[in-house]
Amino acid sequence: MSRFIVVIDDSLTVRKILETCLRRAGYEVKSFPDGVEALRWLTKPEACIPALVLVDLGLPKLDGYDLIRLLKAKPAFERTVLVILSRRDGVLDRIKGRLAGAHAYVTKPFTTQTIIALVQAHLGVAAVGEAAAQRSTSLLHAHEHQEGETGFQREGQCRDRAAGAR
Repeated sequence: MSRFIVVIDDSLTVRKILETCLRRAGYEVKSFPDGVEALRWLTKPEACIPALVLVDLGLPKLDGYDLIRLLKAKPAFERTVLVILSRRDGVLDRIKGRLAGAHAYVTKPFTTQTIIALVQAHLGVAAVGEAAAQRSTSLLHAHEHQEGETGFQREGQCRDRAAGAR
């Protein structure tokens, strides 16, 4: 199973927080400030296909909905988990996210524990024990209950085409 995650957010602060918490949890992370740059890198033949992509909706040049639709249209990304990060928390935003192909929707502000729980719920927790896995799932459900999220969760393993992620 791939432990490679891509973060796409125009906020440097959000990117750094996510990079730090995910790396500490043992994941390899690459981040981008906009959807065009991310799409350009992700569609290179030598690029590693991420197991999970965290996408902000309000991106410059190419918004998160369109980016998700473009990734979902490419067969190489059929098993990549796509997660929306957004300040928008309306029902219509969540429906648009689901229709675009997102597997989960997380509203900002979020906690790093919520992000780790979400990642572990979607990618598995091979490196941690069963008790930690249950705690992660509980944290995710607690956040969903607090925020009224549906999560758009779908089971599945993800793959990558190349060995290195950085």
